[in-house]
Amino acid sequence: MRMKDKRRFSIQAAAALLQNAHLKGFFTGRIYQGASKGVCVPGLNCYSCPGAVGACPIGSLQSFLAARPIKLPYYVVGLLIFFGALLGRAVCGFLCPFGFLQELLHRIPFPRRLRRFRGELLLRKLKYLILALLVVLPLFFALTPFFCKYLCPAGTLAGVLLALADTAVRPLLGGLFAWKAAVLLALAALSLLIWRPFCKYLCPLGAIYGLFNRFALYRGELDASKCVRCGKCAAVCRMGVEPTENVNSAECIRCGDCARACPTDAIRMGFLTRR
Repeated sequence: MRMKDKRRFSIQAAAALLQNAHLKGFFTGRIYQGASKGVCVPGLNCYSCPGAVGACPIGSLQSFLAARPIKLPYYVVGLLIFFGALLGRAVCGFLCPFGFLQELLHRIPFPRRLRRFRGELLLRKLKYLILALLVVLPLFFALTPFFCKYLCPAGTLAGVLLALADTAVRPLLGGLFAWKAAVLLALAALSLLIWRPFCKYLCPLGAIYGLFNRFALYRGELDASKCVRCGKCAAVCRMGVEPTENVNSAECIRCGDCARACPTDAIRMGFLTRR
């Protein structure tokens, strides 16, 4: 692992630990209820995780459905705009615990890796459909919080951890949990084959942050005068981005692989890097 790779890995590990610093909960099965639970963390990290010390922004949006009368989630939307405008999908690349988990799974030796396949580019649009139908639509029509209830793998993982720590939780897990567990297991298996499959195809939070990538303060920059069109940047991009065409693509999680691979230092990642 190269030095800058180690740096990102260390940041990811620290972020996951800080967002789940209530370590006692992993042993007692008791969800932390302190004051920090009123604050949203930037990444996908379920409120119900026994170690979580903050709230998930998608879960917080969905929780407004439970309020009567329903309140407009100004605070959560404001935080999403703040994180998006500041970092864009660098949140995904550095601060999201579930993204980090997928990367750890992908490190497990596997006989084959898959980057591109037929229909893959179309499948990337699915996360925007999930954002519209399972997150945004319920907010306007007082519907069931579909994403958290039926799909969110971080929430399922939280349920598994709670059940492991507290036997009283286990009888409460029914057919719906079995469905979500199947989704989680499928994503875990796909993570061996595909780098961060949930982030690429299903995550509504990634879809939100991706909309900010072009405008975020933390951004990419391509110096066309230095670029020799060697294709090395695209070859190493595990998110399937072509940096020479769109260095600030909505799919880019700012991991920096393209910048490290560039032989002429034509690509930079950082804050306010516009020349």
